[in-house]
Amino acid sequence: MVEAWQWVTKHPDKLAGWTLEHIWIVSVAIAIAVVLGVALGIYISRPGKEHIADSVLYLAEIMMTVPSLALFGLLMLILGTIGLKVIGFLPAVIALVIYGQLPILRNTYIAIREVDPAMIEAGKGMGMSERQLLFKVKLPLAVPIIMAGLRNAIVLLIGITAIAAIIGAGGLGVPIFRGLRNARMDLIIIGGVSVSILALVVDGLMGRVERWVTPRGLKRR
Repeated sequence: MVEAWQWVTKHPDKLAGWTLEHIWIVSVAIAIAVVLGVALGIYISRPGKEHIADSVLYLAEIMMTVPSLALFGLLMLILGTIGLKVIGFLPAVIALVIYGQLPILRNTYIAIREVDPAMIEAGKGMGMSERQLLFKVKLPLAVPIIMAGLRNAIVLLIGITAIAAIIGAGGLGVPIFRGLRNARMDLIIIGGVSVSILALVVDGLMGRVERWVTPRGLKRR
C-alpha cells in the first residue's frame, strides 16, 4: 500500500487521465444503453407484446452470462469483418451497451407493467391519448424503478470497463493489466482501488439523483 501511495503522489496526472478515460467510456456506453433499453422496454410493455417481451428479456439475460473477454473477442471478429476498428474505444462501448441492457430493459418493462391500472383508467377517463398516458402517467410513476436499473447498470459497467483495457480501450484497467504483466503489485492495487472508489462515488451520486427525480407523491407513499 505504501508503494502504491508513493506512485500516486508522483504520478497524479496519469491516474487522473485513466480515471477520465474510464468515466468517458462508461458515459458514452450508458447514454446509448439508456436510449435503447428504455425505448425497447416501453415497446415490449405494450399490451399484446408479451411473447416478444419474454424473448427479448431472455436474450438480454443470456448476453449477461457471456464472459467479457469472449464478447470482446467476438466483437473484434465482427468489426474486423466489416472493416471497422477492432481494438480500443468502439468494441469496448458496444460490449458495455450490451451488458447494460438487462438492468435497464428489465426495470423499465417491470415498472411500466406494474403501474396501477386505476391510474391508467383515470387518465383515460380524462381523455388522455396513449402517448399522453405514457409520458404523463406511466413514465413518471415508473421513474424510481427505471432509475434503480440505471444505477445498477452504471456500477456494473464501471467494473467491466476495467477489463476493456485489455483490448486497448484505456481507463483504470490499464494499471491493473500493466501490473499483472510486470508483477507490480502497486499498480494492481492502484487500479483496483480506484475502480472501487469510482463505483462507490457514482453509486452514491446516482442514489441522490434517484431520490431527486422521484415524484413527490411517490416519496410520500
